[in-house]
Amino acid sequence: MSHQQSSHEPQSDSDLIAEVLEQTKPIDAEEQPSEASAAAVTVEALQEQLEQAQQQAAANLDKAIRTMAEMENLKKRVQKDLDDERKYGLAKFAKELLSVLDSLELGLQAVTGDSPEVVKLREGSELTIKQFESVFAKFNIETVDPAGQPFNPEFHQAMVMQPSTTAQPNTVLNVFQKGYVLNGRLLRPAMVVVAKADDKPADAAKIDEQA
Repeated sequence: MSHQQSSHEPQSDSDLIAEVLEQTKPIDAEEQPSEASAAAVTVEALQEQLEQAQQQAAANLDKAIRTMAEMENLKKRVQKDLDDERKYGLAKFAKELLSVLDSLELGLQAVTGDSPEVVKLREGSELTIKQFESVFAKFNIETVDPAGQPFNPEFHQAMVMQPSTTAQPNTVLNVFQKGYVLNGRLLRPAMVVVAKADDKPADAAKIDEQA
């Protein structure tokens, strides 16, 4: 009976202090490395996440720069298309007008005589041609009439190569049909006769003359 009572007796102050000290004693040396390694793993994970975030940020920046460059190129292309449309939008219509002007010029060349009716017709044709030329100048349509000029394949179309003793080779001798350009762009080439070197050598020509 006395033994059971002693087992339930309150702990003494010294026993309580010993128990608290036992519970709050420093961590064993064996447990410390595990916590240090866990901390190291956490730092490595953070560094890896930081590197990934930096790589993603760099990729996003590169993508943004590329997108801006593409938008700028698209803007330039659209602006160029608008400029071309403004400059050359009349090309098809102008080509149709050229055939009308050609007919007027051919008709004027065919008009002969000095009768009042003929003179009146000639004057009317000349006035209409001048009106065409005024409208063409207003819309930057220029005439290509290269008689006496060096042949230029970009604006001239050679219809005939003709020997000449008076003109330099590759010079335009005659213009069959005038050409036209719109804001520097060719609408129609001038159809021309181009000089070439005389087929007969000069010595042979002299021999023929002496004979």
